[in-house]
Amino acid sequence: MQGIIFRETRMCGIVGAIGKKNIVPVLIEGLKRLEYRGYDSCGVAVHTGTALVRARSTSRVAELEAQGGLDAHLGIAHTRWATHGAPAVHNAHPHFSHGITSASAELVEAAPRIALVHNGIIENHDALRQALQNKGYTFVSQTDTEVIAHLIDSLYAGDILEAVQKTLPQLHGAYALAVMARDEPQRLIGARQGSPLILGVGTQGSHYLASDAMALAGVTDQIVYLEEGDIADVQLGKYWLIDGAGKRLTSQPKAGDRPIKTVLAHSGAAELGPYQHYMQKEIFEQPRALADTLEGLESISPELFGADAAGTFKTIDQVLILACGTSYYSGCTAKYWLEAIAGVPCSVEVASEYRYRTSVPNRKTLVVTISQSGETADTLAALRHAQSLGMTHTLTICNVASSAMVRECQHAYITRAGVEIGVASTKAFTTQLAGLFLLTLALAQTKGKLSDAQEQMHLKAMRHLPVALAAVLALEPQLIVWANAFARMENALFLGRGVHYPVALEGALKLKEISYIHAEAYPAGELKHGPLALVTAEMPVVVVAPNDSLIDKLKSNMHEVRARAGVLYVLADADSHIKSEEGIHVIRLPEHYGDLSPLLHVVPLQLLAYHTALARGTDVDKPRNLAKSVTVE
Repeated sequence: MQGIIFRETRMCGIVGAIGKKNIVPVLIEGLKRLEYRGYDSCGVAVHTGTALVRARSTSRVAELEAQGGLDAHLGIAHTRWATHGAPAVHNAHPHFSHGITSASAELVEAAPRIALVHNGIIENHDALRQALQNKGYTFVSQTDTEVIAHLIDSLYAGDILEAVQKTLPQLHGAYALAVMARDEPQRLIGARQGSPLILGVGTQGSHYLASDAMALAGVTDQIVYLEEGDIADVQLGKYWLIDGAGKRLTSQPKAGDRPIKTVLAHSGAAELGPYQHYMQKEIFEQPRALADTLEGLESISPELFGADAAGTFKTIDQVLILACGTSYYSGCTAKYWLEAIAGVPCSVEVASEYRYRTSVPNRKTLVVTISQSGETADTLAALRHAQSLGMTHTLTICNVASSAMVRECQHAYITRAGVEIGVASTKAFTTQLAGLFLLTLALAQTKGKLSDAQEQMHLKAMRHLPVALAAVLALEPQLIVWANAFARMENALFLGRGVHYPVALEGALKLKEISYIHAEAYPAGELKHGPLALVTAEMPVVVVAPNDSLIDKLKSNMHEVRARAGVLYVLADADSHIKSEEGIHVIRLPEHYGDLSPLLHVVPLQLLAYHTALARGTDVDKPRNLAKSVTVE
């Protein structure tokens, strides 16, 4: 398929380790901590001291662990989402290169010279594959990763670091790599470009590589973040970092240009407690997550976003929000707030599209990125593109203080949602909205559009959020009734108006993510412009109906649905005067929440999606084809 560029859209997991003791348990536990991200195959390779051996599986990490028999002081491990090649053992990482031979796959397995795991995408893999085949290399997988292993082997002359350094300039795309050579039994090489990789500094000579600090939780909290173009040369009791220009930066134990940071990562194997799934647990953690995110909030000021944010806020005259998926919908919500409350023009861009079109830069723009992980590749690339256009005023709303997004932005607001394990985002979304509402108020204050009385009113409302949200969660039994009806359907429409249209978008996304029901959201006023043709008794229509200035218009849209025999499921406020009757099912939220209504109306939609998926028997926490973090374009 010459000329076609495939782009990875999943997050794979890397763990590597070197130590004086058997490191296989560390590798396996690291993979287990990354399982929540999703994967369809996994594997581990170790250096026995004389040879490279591996075990791979298309089942869970527990099955890989059950294969047993591995004991070594050096190894690498991986969880993979299939892109190049089906989810099959021969496509699973780690990948080997055995040198030039025309031997069978069995011989390849018996005499590997290079072992490698890879996150990312090599866009020129077809051309590299052809060149390597011309040299006599035999490929046993359909992956782009195997190309890297053979390319390193072709350049290897006894120094694996040197071979990797010669290989990287030939790779077009993104990668995080961990590499071992058969002839260097106490050496592990890591490299990153466009995909995250960290180095864990251990005790007693042990060191680690990983794609996420969570993989090393309980092993070490001393983390060095590799930057773009960095290579790590990791050996027993020491390590060095080399930047993209070939300059050696760090030698153990000095931190040098890449400081060692203490990162208190939490294991993905958190206790479920009384909950059936992590998604359900995380929905019910939202009152606590919001309370933690807003903890200590006494007043509104730009300093909430950094010591020097006031100067930036005075300078800017518009906002550009860059985000993907659920974070994009939180940005769409913030657009309404920023323009209505702060009077600041705002545009919201899908990050994966923004840098591929010609736009008109404005140096007085505040570029705001939103990301749960802070490693979302599309959003990072969009941020860098905006910076390259001269828009240097940057701010991120992010849940991970140590992430690349936070490091690369001038200013930040760190949400405190805690670890979110379920693939479908819930508490990250509501805490993002809280951070964006604070940003709105801070900009409004800077622009002279927030009076003292308005500030106190908004602060009171925000402090009330955890209590208000807990009252909404009490509606779960009513939503279970709705879910049992939805579970029999294959399509659904979601409607909202104004600031609640993004909430409808998020509700539709949640339903399709985990229940696999086709769901779409529209501004309710758009019904007559096409979507109304789809409405039948078999197409449930969910309506987000707070008692705001658009309620009468929304009621007219609901009449349009009923006139076509559509069945309505309405999330209304207590005082919106919408009654349950034939074809209209109403759940009333306890009170009207004003500007903060989106944070509360989205929660019933999360519960509806969760219980519909539960009724349909899908894998709620690990829906098919999806992964938690999208860290490669």
